[in-house]
Amino acid sequence: MFDSHAATWSIAGLATLGVIARPWNLPEYIWAVTGAVLLVAFDLLPLRDAMMAAGKGADVYFFLIGMMLLAEVARKEGLFDWLAELAIKHSRDSASRLFAIVYAVGTLVTVFLSNDATAVVLTPAVYAATRAANVEPLPYLFVCAFIANAASFVLPISNPANLVLFGERMPSLVDWLHYFLLPSVAAITATFILLRISQRKALHGTVESGGAEPVVLTRNATIVGAGIGVTAGVLLAASAFGVDLGLPTFACGAAVAAIVLLLGRNSPASIVRDISWSVLPLVAGLFILVEGLNRTGVLPVLAEVLKRAAAVSPHATAWGAGIITALASNLINNLPMGLIAATTTQAAQSPPHITGAVLIGVDLGPNLSVTGSLATILWLIALRREGEHVSAFRFLRLGICVMTPALVLSLLALSLVAP
Repeated sequence: MFDSHAATWSIAGLATLGVIARPWNLPEYIWAVTGAVLLVAFDLLPLRDAMMAAGKGADVYFFLIGMMLLAEVARKEGLFDWLAELAIKHSRDSASRLFAIVYAVGTLVTVFLSNDATAVVLTPAVYAATRAANVEPLPYLFVCAFIANAASFVLPISNPANLVLFGERMPSLVDWLHYFLLPSVAAITATFILLRISQRKALHGTVESGGAEPVVLTRNATIVGAGIGVTAGVLLAASAFGVDLGLPTFACGAAVAAIVLLLGRNSPASIVRDISWSVLPLVAGLFILVEGLNRTGVLPVLAEVLKRAAAVSPHATAWGAGIITALASNLINNLPMGLIAATTTQAAQSPPHITGAVLIGVDLGPNLSVTGSLATILWLIALRREGEHVSAFRFLRLGICVMTPALVLSLLALSLVAP
């Protein structure tokens, strides 16, 4: 007899494995979309439900398009090259100091523009800086990947998964900072120390700061930089008023791109052509796979288990939920994991400290693997574009050393501030 639940889990598992391992070097989205198509083809998920599931990611799609527009215009107008020169100047020929500068900037970008923005906007700038400084780029590029997740729960807007998980139950900013400020400081500090130790051999040298012609900040580059700053302000305002972030981000990115193109009298074709559109079907495929798993009835079971465990031992449940969610985020990606966690915690009527532990797992846990978060996948795409490559195994080895202590310290910090 055909077991539809087993078939759904098998397809979802194989699709996820494909996203992680990328057999035959096929892009991640191929595997996610293939899994989604198979669910519909084998009548495991009705086409209408699949389309509705993909539609749930509309806000994410708009957000990503807006950020990719900003990043591409910034690249073409030389903003990244100018920022690279500025970072090298302030490093005073020290590779270690340049590392700290990149980490500090990455923290600010993640907090006020989101972790996806760090992957899309900051990674090219950091690569430009390392190229100009003539240093090994990977230690600095690792910063972009790890801080994108480590600083992603300082504010609600720091990670789209935060908005997905809390939904209409989003706490006030004061309550948010009460629960997550100390855990965020623990995560950011631990991640910096552990990354710095792991990359210490590559950071003993100096950086080159002379010899090249100075980069001039053009009018259009200034406009793009101002546009990125305005976007940060718009996102903060949108978050404060409970407005979805996708359309405001898209509007800002499109407006900045349009202004620059009109002033330069350039065609939008080059910008449109160079954007990594493949990330959109990847996200859609992941949403459809999660909807397929939801139809197997596993989420109500998880909600009941969580509710019972919380009643018996709330603090132990918070630790267990945070750790399990962190690991699970690396299996199915943290964005769909945020959807699953939102459904489960709401059905279980979880108290704030358990939901908080789940959120830390969703946000910080993905530092374990290359497919843990959308931000890390975007980071990988940005690296390939620059000719760099990081294997899944290499990232996993580093992730085990960096993520594990940071997660424990963050959950510990949460337990100190939770009632």
